[in-house]
Amino acid sequence: MADAPTLSVTLLGAGQEVGRSCCVLQYRGRTIVCDAGVHPAYSGMASLPFIDELDWSTVDAILVTHFHLDHAAALTYITEKTNFRDGKGKVYMTHPTKAVHKFMMQDYVRMGSSSSDALFSPLDMTMSLASIIPVSAHQLITVCPGVSFTPYHAGHVLGACMYLIDIAGLKILYTGDYSREEDRHLVKAELPPIRPDVLIVESTYGVQSLEGREEKEQRFTSLVHGIIKRGGHVLLPTFALGRAQELLLVLDEYWKSHPDLHNVPIYYASSLARKCMAVYQTYIHTMNSNIRTRFAKRDNPFVFKYISHVPQTRGWEKKIADGPPCVVLASPGFMQVGPSRELFEYWAPDSRNGLIITGYSIEGTLARVLVHGEQNAMARLRGAMTSRYKERDEDVKIHTPRNLETLNLTFRGERVAKAIGTLADKPPQANEILSGLLVAKDYSYTLLDPRDLRDFAGLSTCTVTQRQKIVLGVRWDLVRWHLEGMFGSVEEGLDKDGVPTMRVMGAIDVKHTSDHELTLEWESSASNDMIADSTLALITGIDRSPASVKLTTQPHSHSHSPHSHVHPHADVEDPSPFVRIQRLVMFLEAHFGKVELHMPDHDAMDHDEQGEESNDPWLIVRLDEADAQINLLTLEVSSLNEPLRKRVEAVLDMAVTTVTSLAESFTPGSSAEEETPQKDKSAEQHSREDGKLTDTKGRGHGNGDEDGDESDHAGLLEVDD
Repeated sequence: MADAPTLSVTLLGAGQEVGRSCCVLQYRGRTIVCDAGVHPAYSGMASLPFIDELDWSTVDAILVTHFHLDHAAALTYITEKTNFRDGKGKVYMTHPTKAVHKFMMQDYVRMGSSSSDALFSPLDMTMSLASIIPVSAHQLITVCPGVSFTPYHAGHVLGACMYLIDIAGLKILYTGDYSREEDRHLVKAELPPIRPDVLIVESTYGVQSLEGREEKEQRFTSLVHGIIKRGGHVLLPTFALGRAQELLLVLDEYWKSHPDLHNVPIYYASSLARKCMAVYQTYIHTMNSNIRTRFAKRDNPFVFKYISHVPQTRGWEKKIADGPPCVVLASPGFMQVGPSRELFEYWAPDSRNGLIITGYSIEGTLARVLVHGEQNAMARLRGAMTSRYKERDEDVKIHTPRNLETLNLTFRGERVAKAIGTLADKPPQANEILSGLLVAKDYSYTLLDPRDLRDFAGLSTCTVTQRQKIVLGVRWDLVRWHLEGMFGSVEEGLDKDGVPTMRVMGAIDVKHTSDHELTLEWESSASNDMIADSTLALITGIDRSPASVKLTTQPHSHSHSPHSHVHPHADVEDPSPFVRIQRLVMFLEAHFGKVELHMPDHDAMDHDEQGEESNDPWLIVRLDEADAQINLLTLEVSSLNEPLRKRVEAVLDMAVTTVTSLAESFTPGSSAEEETPQKDKSAEQHSREDGKLTDTKGRGHGNGDEDGDESDHAGLLEVDD
């Protein structure tokens, strides 16, 4: 069951850029979108991902990793302004992310409402929030048949997660923004216990090695303290949530240990952050052990002693700018607009003042120009990772697609079917063929015995019996004569109701139900239906057959008993071993010339102690100076000449198939299990118990033909001792 499905990865945003994250995953007819953010450097429609490139009604799920605008702010536009709601798609994020996302979007709508290029209204935002399904870390969520995901802690900000997505067995890990270092209030990003087939990871910092937390905090507090000592103001542009809470914890602790700073105020200029502090205190259990321990001791770490909120009155920025030295955390972190931008313009002319960029800044924003420049971190990261995996001799492919550049990844593998029920009672041996019903559900496969179908799959089973009545215009024995000519031999007798019946190939019953009527009856399956069709076609053409005319119109004096005229193509009843050998030899001689027959010596057989093989009958085929021996009991071919052996085997296979009649070569119901489930235990028993025929001499005939000839490909004769 080899298969080569393709995973398509298309970035509608954040492709070789930072901002408006939106990653589309398409696999086996399913579509998952990870994140839906805006680009902070742009406004209006220009800030959105390239949403027109996707039919949003086909999306099965949107997974949002965290509440930052560059990962979540476009969600409302997608759910309310596209055809997303025409489909069955769902939106998922963690409980803390949904709680903070509400306040973030209220602030985003408020700031954009005065602009002419506002993307959506407050009502749109409310409708979008109502459609979000909150989930917990490590909770396995099944989106639809064949699609599931599990969130894992990602660090970074409160509620941030990475998603391990399973689509039809293909495992994809999408990280979003993450941090592998535990900070003052968050756990570090987890490593999922399952190795993914595809890893989609952020590359914000490229190959840059960041300082450890303690060194970074020490350098940060030293910079702040130095600016205060020289009489300056400290501006810390930061987002209202996420990095800001970490900085507040650091500053509050530093101020507590430095009495000389107690008279220097720290302002947190964000009404949004003040609202969200309740959310942080609600989800203490998702933070690290340090925060949980303090909270358990009734020491709320988010009740700050040395930090105060700025009163949101008009012109407060100028009042603080003209006042004594202080520290101000102001949003937004990118300084494109708002309080951080105004304070920067007030304080920039004075060299005593200081600006500390506290986090990554996106290209196109003021903070990016001040600090990061225009280096392509993604290309450097790809080069470094390629080199590293090459040294490890690991085949890991690394891709850095641009926006709208679809990446197609093909996965070759084998689908695994689990055998359960009766088939699992006995472990199969090597090279043993295991047959049953293959049941597919949600891209998983199960192999079942037909009798176990109802118990394990909840599916009902039945037997379909078909009957076809046709007008009979010829004698009953003439019907048999034609059936024997086509199928080799037929069983004849009476069914349980005493109706004369002929059974064709152990599968089709031809019943003489009245003087001028025949009824064909069989259990439906692909093979049985095919035999029934050929039987029906043969019977309906009997009266037009030249052989029938010749057989029934010539003057004669002999009897018309059923066996007085034998069809030249019918099977010979109880053929002697030599008749079978003669047929086989005729076929072989047509290909290789004269063939020799060597029969065992019965006197020698009684005294020979060398083994059984030396006493088996053989056919010897000679070609030029090489010869090949055919064991007539096992039909094995042996020869020192390999090309001759293979050629004789091929011809022998054709010969056996040719000299064997259809009735001998066909096993009733052999293909039934390849079809839709048809039989249960009771149906099988009923069909076999009621299907026996009794001939006029009182002898029973079963389907298995137990006492009959079993010669197929397993030998052509029996040797009497």
